[in-house]
Amino acid sequence: MNRIRLAAALLVAGSIVLAASSPGPSGGAARAAAVAAGKAASGRADTAGVARGRYLVTITACSVCHTPGAFNGAPDPERFLAGSELGWVGPWGVVYAANLTPDPETGLGKWTAAEIAKAIRTGNRPDGRQLAAAMPWLDFSNLTDADAIAIARYLQTLKPVKHAVPKPLAPGAEVKGPALAFPPPGAWDAPREPAAGEKK
Repeated sequence: MNRIRLAAALLVAGSIVLAASSPGPSGGAARAAAVAAGKAASGRADTAGVARGRYLVTITACSVCHTPGAFNGAPDPERFLAGSELGWVGPWGVVYAANLTPDPETGLGKWTAAEIAKAIRTGNRPDGRQLAAAMPWLDFSNLTDADAIAIARYLQTLKPVKHAVPKPLAPGAEVKGPALAFPPPGAWDAPREPAAGEKK
């Protein structure tokens, strides 16, 4: 690491320590400050992590569900990861792929990197809602801490796009608009109870 890079890293680290040790805003203002600090640190000191996040978002095909037009073979680069209005219908009801851009009102702009990483790996959103199985968070639970944060940091660098996806619907609710329905599973694919003596 050359002297300029070292000085920049120390400056970022020092500002984070100073911010943590000094009295600051509370509630929503503190949350916004944490998000802004995360974005600033991401832009200055974590370019390798952001590149790793971009790579992971690409190979895990996030864009297929979260970018308009992707299912039709024509993903819209101007609305990249801005959410979809295609419903996913299953035992969970109806859900829609979220807006992953950092728009503060309709996307992840008010989420910290840690909150984004937690949702990716556990399915738990900051508002307490559990993500449906249509979002493969069970698979993503195997991500390392570093990789989950790298994805979050990358998402924070995207162009914000204002787009509120439809709200989830309860099982049995009427679906309006296009939807992809998962049929009930056949005998082979249906969940089964463990046999006697078999671990659950």
